[in-house]
Amino acid sequence: MGSRMDRRYALSVLAGFALCPLCETNGFAAEDAHWSYSGATGPDRWGKLDPESRLCSIGGQQSPLDIGTTIKADLPALQIAWLKNADTIINNGHTIQVNFADGNTAAAGNERLMLQQVHFHRPSEHLIGSRSFPMEAHFVHSKANGGLAVIGVLMTMGAANPTFAKIVAAMPAKPGPAKKIDPSLDPNGLLPAARGYFRYAGSLTTPPCSETVDWLLLTDTIEVATGDIAAFARIYPMNARPAQVDNRRYVLRSS
Repeated sequence: MGSRMDRRYALSVLAGFALCPLCETNGFAAEDAHWSYSGATGPDRWGKLDPESRLCSIGGQQSPLDIGTTIKADLPALQIAWLKNADTIINNGHTIQVNFADGNTAAAGNERLMLQQVHFHRPSEHLIGSRSFPMEAHFVHSKANGGLAVIGVLMTMGAANPTFAKIVAAMPAKPGPAKKIDPSLDPNGLLPAARGYFRYAGSLTTPPCSETVDWLLLTDTIEVATGDIAAFARIYPMNARPAQVDNRRYVLRSS
Protein backbone atom coordinates (compact mmCIF):
# COMPACT_ATOMS: atom_id res chain seq x y z
CA MET A 1 0.00 0.00 0.00
CA GLY A 2 1.99 2.90 -1.26
CA SER A 3 -0.33 5.87 -0.99
CA ARG A 4 -1.13 7.84 2.14
CA MET A 5 -4.78 6.84 1.80
CA ASP A 6 -3.88 3.15 1.65
CA ARG A 7 -1.67 3.42 4.75
CA ARG A 8 -4.44 5.16 6.65
CA TYR A 9 -6.90 2.55 5.44
CA ALA A 10 -4.72 -0.36 6.59
CA LEU A 11 -4.23 1.19 10.02
CA SER A 12 -7.93 1.78 10.35
CA VAL A 13 -8.70 -1.89 9.79
CA LEU A 14 -6.44 -2.87 12.66
CA ALA A 15 -7.87 -0.17 14.91
CA GLY A 16 -11.57 -0.76 14.45
CA PHE A 17 -11.64 1.68 11.57
CA ALA A 18 -15.08 1.81 10.13
CA LEU A 19 -16.67 4.90 11.58
CA CYS A 20 -13.56 6.70 12.74
CA PRO A 21 -10.59 6.27 10.38
CA LEU A 22 -8.43 8.63 12.46
CA CYS A 23 -9.16 7.07 15.83
CA GLU A 24 -7.54 4.12 17.51
CA THR A 25 -9.75 1.48 19.09
CA ASN A 26 -9.25 3.03 22.52
CA GLY A 27 -9.79 6.57 21.30
CA PHE A 28 -12.91 8.38 20.20
CA ALA A 29 -14.05 10.63 17.42
CA ALA A 30 -15.07 13.81 19.19
CA GLU A 31 -12.02 15.88 18.16
CA ASP A 32 -11.78 14.37 14.67
CA ALA A 33 -15.48 14.37 13.81
CA HIS A 34 -15.17 16.82 10.93
CA TRP A 35 -17.87 14.93 9.04
CA SER A 36 -21.44 14.21 10.04
CA TYR A 37 -24.74 12.94 8.66
CA SER A 38 -26.40 16.31 8.08
CA GLY A 39 -25.80 19.96 7.30
CA ALA A 40 -22.58 21.50 6.05
CA THR A 41 -20.55 18.39 6.91
CA GLY A 42 -23.16 15.88 5.75
CA PRO A 43 -22.84 13.09 3.15
CA ASP A 44 -23.20 15.33 0.09
CA ARG A 45 -20.15 17.29 1.31
CA TRP A 46 -17.86 14.48 2.46
CA GLY A 47 -15.77 14.49 -0.71
CA LYS A 48 -14.96 18.17 -0.26
CA LEU A 49 -14.06 18.09 3.43
CA ASP A 50 -10.79 16.20 3.09
CA PRO A 51 -8.65 15.41 0.00
CA GLU A 52 -8.35 11.82 1.20
CA SER A 53 -12.14 11.50 1.10
CA ARG A 54 -12.59 12.68 -2.49
CA LEU A 55 -13.89 9.23 -3.48
CA CYS A 56 -17.02 10.02 -1.49
CA SER A 57 -17.90 12.40 -4.33
CA ILE A 58 -16.20 10.98 -7.42
CA GLY A 59 -16.04 7.24 -6.77
CA GLY A 60 -17.74 4.81 -9.13
CA GLN A 61 -18.35 1.96 -6.67
CA GLN A 62 -19.83 3.68 -3.66
CA SER A 63 -21.97 2.12 -0.94
CA PRO A 64 -24.65 1.61 0.27
CA LEU A 65 -27.04 0.63 -2.53
CA ASP A 66 -30.76 0.39 -3.04
CA ILE A 67 -30.82 -3.26 -4.14
CA GLY A 68 -33.38 -3.90 -6.82
CA THR A 69 -32.69 -6.24 -9.73
CA THR A 70 -30.23 -8.99 -8.81
CA ILE A 71 -28.60 -11.90 -10.61
CA LYS A 72 -29.00 -15.36 -9.13
CA ALA A 73 -25.53 -16.91 -8.97
CA ASP A 74 -23.78 -20.00 -7.68
CA LEU A 75 -22.07 -18.18 -4.84
CA PRO A 76 -20.15 -20.15 -2.20
CA ALA A 77 -21.93 -20.79 1.08
CA LEU A 78 -21.12 -18.24 3.76
CA GLN A 79 -19.24 -20.02 6.54
CA ILE A 80 -19.10 -18.20 9.89
CA ALA A 81 -16.96 -19.26 12.86
CA TRP A 82 -17.25 -16.40 15.33
CA LEU A 83 -16.28 -16.92 18.96
CA LYS A 84 -17.53 -15.39 22.18
CA ASN A 85 -14.57 -13.07 22.61
CA ALA A 86 -15.90 -9.52 22.51
CA ASP A 87 -13.25 -7.11 23.75
CA THR A 88 -14.45 -3.51 24.02
CA ILE A 89 -17.40 -1.25 23.23
CA ILE A 90 -17.06 2.37 22.13
CA ASN A 91 -19.21 5.33 21.25
CA ASN A 92 -16.87 6.86 18.67
CA GLY A 93 -18.94 9.92 17.85
CA HIS A 94 -20.60 8.34 14.81
CA THR A 95 -21.92 4.99 16.03
CA ILE A 96 -21.78 2.31 18.70
CA GLN A 97 -19.08 -0.23 17.90
CA VAL A 98 -18.06 -3.53 19.51
CA ASN A 99 -14.48 -4.67 18.91
CA PHE A 100 -13.45 -8.33 19.00
CA ALA A 101 -10.28 -10.16 19.93
CA ASP A 102 -8.48 -12.25 17.32
CA GLY A 103 -9.74 -15.63 16.23
CA ASN A 104 -13.13 -14.86 14.73
CA THR A 105 -13.27 -15.99 11.12
CA ALA A 106 -15.68 -16.25 8.22
CA ALA A 107 -15.27 -17.51 4.69
CA ALA A 108 -16.96 -17.17 1.33
CA GLY A 109 -15.30 -19.87 -0.71
CA ASN A 110 -11.55 -20.15 -0.19
CA GLU A 111 -11.12 -16.60 1.10
CA ARG A 112 -10.59 -16.35 4.87
CA LEU A 113 -12.05 -13.30 6.59
CA MET A 114 -11.05 -12.02 10.03
CA LEU A 115 -13.72 -10.26 12.11
CA GLN A 116 -12.57 -6.93 13.54
CA GLN A 117 -15.74 -5.26 14.82
CA VAL A 118 -19.47 -4.74 14.45
CA HIS A 119 -21.18 -1.37 14.38
CA PHE A 120 -24.72 -0.14 13.77
CA HIS A 121 -26.66 2.30 11.60
CA ARG A 122 -30.12 3.78 12.04
CA PRO A 123 -32.00 3.54 9.75
CA SER A 124 -30.54 0.87 7.50
CA GLU A 125 -28.03 2.08 4.94
CA HIS A 126 -28.92 -0.55 2.35
CA LEU A 127 -32.42 -0.56 0.93
CA ILE A 128 -34.20 -3.52 -0.64
CA GLY A 129 -36.50 -2.47 -3.46
CA SER A 130 -36.47 1.08 -2.01
CA ARG A 131 -37.56 -0.26 1.39
CA SER A 132 -35.65 0.98 4.41
CA PHE A 133 -35.29 -1.00 7.65
CA PRO A 134 -35.10 0.31 11.24
CA MET A 135 -31.39 -0.56 11.66
CA GLU A 136 -28.46 -2.36 10.07
CA ALA A 137 -25.45 -4.13 11.60
CA HIS A 138 -22.09 -4.20 9.80
CA PHE A 139 -19.64 -6.97 10.69
CA VAL A 140 -16.32 -5.71 9.38
CA HIS A 141 -13.70 -8.28 8.33
CA SER A 142 -10.17 -7.85 7.06
CA LYS A 143 -8.77 -9.86 4.16
CA ALA A 144 -5.30 -11.20 3.61
CA ASN A 145 -4.93 -8.97 0.53
CA GLY A 146 -5.58 -5.82 2.56
CA GLY A 147 -9.17 -5.41 1.46
CA LEU A 148 -12.31 -5.71 3.52
CA ALA A 149 -15.45 -7.80 3.57
CA VAL A 150 -18.49 -6.54 5.41
CA ILE A 151 -21.36 -8.82 6.34
CA GLY A 152 -24.47 -6.67 6.61
CA VAL A 153 -27.56 -7.67 8.61
CA LEU A 154 -30.85 -5.80 8.31
CA MET A 155 -32.74 -5.37 11.57
CA THR A 156 -36.52 -5.17 12.04
CA MET A 157 -38.74 -4.47 15.06
CA GLY A 158 -40.06 -7.55 16.81
CA ALA A 159 -38.95 -10.02 19.44
CA ALA A 160 -36.08 -9.09 21.74
CA ASN A 161 -32.62 -10.14 20.61
CA PRO A 162 -30.44 -11.09 23.63
CA THR A 163 -27.16 -10.12 21.95
CA PHE A 164 -28.37 -6.70 20.84
CA ALA A 165 -29.99 -6.16 24.23
CA LYS A 166 -26.59 -6.72 25.89
CA ILE A 167 -24.96 -4.22 23.55
CA VAL A 168 -27.66 -1.62 24.21
CA ALA A 169 -27.29 -2.10 27.97
CA ALA A 170 -23.53 -1.53 27.73
CA MET A 171 -23.36 1.25 25.12
CA PRO A 172 -21.92 4.57 26.32
CA ALA A 173 -24.34 7.47 25.94
CA LYS A 174 -21.58 9.89 24.93
CA PRO A 175 -18.37 9.61 22.87
CA GLY A 176 -15.39 8.54 24.92
CA PRO A 177 -12.68 5.91 25.34
CA ALA A 178 -13.45 2.26 24.66
CA LYS A 179 -14.68 0.24 27.62
CA LYS A 180 -14.50 -3.45 28.31
CA ILE A 181 -17.60 -5.43 27.47
CA ASP A 182 -18.75 -8.86 28.63
CA PRO A 183 -16.54 -11.26 26.62
CA SER A 184 -19.32 -13.85 26.57
CA LEU A 185 -21.34 -11.67 24.19
CA ASP A 186 -22.14 -13.90 21.21
CA PRO A 187 -21.97 -12.15 17.82
CA ASN A 188 -23.69 -15.15 16.23
CA GLY A 189 -26.83 -13.99 18.01
CA LEU A 190 -27.06 -11.11 15.52
CA LEU A 191 -27.37 -13.48 12.54
CA PRO A 192 -30.53 -14.92 10.98
CA ALA A 193 -30.82 -18.70 10.70
CA ALA A 194 -30.51 -18.64 6.90
CA ARG A 195 -27.26 -17.36 5.36
CA GLY A 196 -28.36 -16.39 1.85
CA TYR A 197 -26.78 -13.13 0.74
CA PHE A 198 -26.40 -10.40 -1.86
CA ARG A 199 -22.85 -9.69 -3.02
CA TYR A 200 -21.39 -6.69 -4.78
CA ALA A 201 -18.20 -4.61 -4.99
CA GLY A 202 -18.47 -1.38 -3.02
CA SER A 203 -16.94 1.00 -0.53
CA LEU A 204 -16.84 2.11 3.06
CA THR A 205 -20.05 3.98 3.83
CA THR A 206 -18.13 6.63 5.78
CA PRO A 207 -15.13 8.80 4.89
CA PRO A 208 -12.72 8.13 3.25
CA CYS A 209 -15.21 5.99 1.25
CA SER A 210 -12.43 3.66 0.05
CA GLU A 211 -13.64 1.36 -2.73
CA THR A 212 -12.11 -1.80 -1.32
CA VAL A 213 -15.11 -3.53 0.26
CA ASP A 214 -16.65 -6.86 -0.69
CA TRP A 215 -20.25 -6.47 0.49
CA LEU A 216 -22.12 -9.54 1.71
CA LEU A 217 -25.59 -8.39 2.71
CA LEU A 218 -27.73 -11.15 4.18
CA THR A 219 -31.11 -11.58 2.49
CA ASP A 220 -32.91 -12.51 5.74
CA THR A 221 -33.42 -10.03 8.57
CA ILE A 222 -33.24 -10.34 12.34
CA GLU A 223 -35.73 -9.03 14.90
CA VAL A 224 -34.74 -6.79 17.79
CA ALA A 225 -36.89 -5.19 20.48
CA THR A 226 -38.55 -1.88 19.68
CA GLY A 227 -37.29 -0.53 23.00
CA ASP A 228 -33.69 -1.39 22.14
CA ILE A 229 -33.98 0.41 18.80
CA ALA A 230 -35.42 3.41 20.63
CA ALA A 231 -32.51 3.36 23.10
CA PHE A 232 -30.01 3.41 20.23
CA ALA A 233 -32.00 6.18 18.53
CA ARG A 234 -31.71 8.37 21.61
CA ILE A 235 -27.96 8.40 20.99
CA TYR A 236 -27.96 8.21 17.18
CA PRO A 237 -31.37 9.06 15.71
CA MET A 238 -29.87 9.06 12.19
CA ASN A 239 -26.42 7.80 11.20
CA ALA A 240 -26.98 6.34 7.74
CA ARG A 241 -25.48 7.40 4.43
CA PRO A 242 -28.05 7.65 1.61
CA ALA A 243 -28.07 5.02 -1.13
CA GLN A 244 -25.52 5.66 -3.88
CA VAL A 245 -25.66 5.33 -7.66
CA ASP A 246 -25.04 1.73 -8.71
CA ASN A 247 -23.20 2.68 -11.94
CA ARG A 248 -24.40 -0.51 -13.61
CA ARG A 249 -22.82 -2.75 -11.01
CA TYR A 250 -24.13 -6.28 -10.83
CA VAL A 251 -25.59 -7.41 -7.51
CA LEU A 252 -25.37 -11.18 -7.18
CA ARG A 253 -27.79 -13.24 -5.09
CA SER A 254 -26.86 -16.61 -3.67
CA SER A 255 -29.05 -19.53 -4.66
